[in-house]
Amino acid sequence: MKTKVYFSREITPEKVVELYKLTGKELTGKVAVKLHSGEVGNQNFLRPEFWKPIVEYVKGTVVECNTAYDGSRDTTPKHLQTIKQHGWDKYFTVDLMDAEGPDLEMPLPRGRRIHKNFVGKNLARYDAMLVLSHFKGHPMGGYGGALKQLSIGVASSAGKAYIHGAGVPEQIWTADHDAFLESMADAAQGVMDFFKGNTAFINVMKNISVDCDCCAVAEDPCMADIGILAGTDPVAIDQACLDLVYAAKEDPGQKHFLERVESRNGVHTIEAAAALGIGSREYELIRV
Repeated sequence: MKTKVYFSREITPEKVVELYKLTGKELTGKVAVKLHSGEVGNQNFLRPEFWKPIVEYVKGTVVECNTAYDGSRDTTPKHLQTIKQHGWDKYFTVDLMDAEGPDLEMPLPRGRRIHKNFVGKNLARYDAMLVLSHFKGHPMGGYGGALKQLSIGVASSAGKAYIHGAGVPEQIWTADHDAFLESMADAAQGVMDFFKGNTAFINVMKNISVDCDCCAVAEDPCMADIGILAGTDPVAIDQACLDLVYAAKEDPGQKHFLERVESRNGVHTIEAAAALGIGSREYELIRV
């Protein structure tokens, strides 16, 4: 039976909660809510007010990790200041999971490219994870969605360099590109295994720029907003988002966005994740 992905063209905080309920997934125990805190200067990331109802509904703790590139979130003091500046701590308890070392080393016995990863050690505090993703482009991955949040997003600063370098952190920006994408899939598999299925995913296709929320200087959105997707399979939900982009043939920004995805072979992360058994590229899109 194909996995179900729920989809609505209405983009509101209330619709996020509605679609989450439709998945039928009840996250149990202490829930980590992984989202993107947004680089200072970025105009496209989804604000805390948008996510507030769903975070409150699951009684979750917002979790983040430091970055591996220069910016407003590459050290704990700067990232905590960014969290405050963007208003996350106004509404939520926020856990910067790698604020203090040592990192948690996560074995990846089924990894294709990497056989271990480094995540924020505070991940061990949680029993479940709700992944809230702003679907958009990405300078290296081609696109950013659920799989990127599971891999790069949960990785510590050191883990991010390890994934980007396909196991050689010193090659963070120079590693073989497909090896980097496959390393993201490996890392995502580790987090999925860690939570043993106690996970759910929401992708919001709004402010669809070719650039990530990690870019301090990002292009403005090039495509019209598309909608919200929810499900329990990160492979299916990312594949569904790409399929919706390909279906948006009348959108004048579609070609520009797809050039970013295709020039970085972005779909390969989905291919590699499916090959690892993280999820399926076959799905049933249920319109709400």
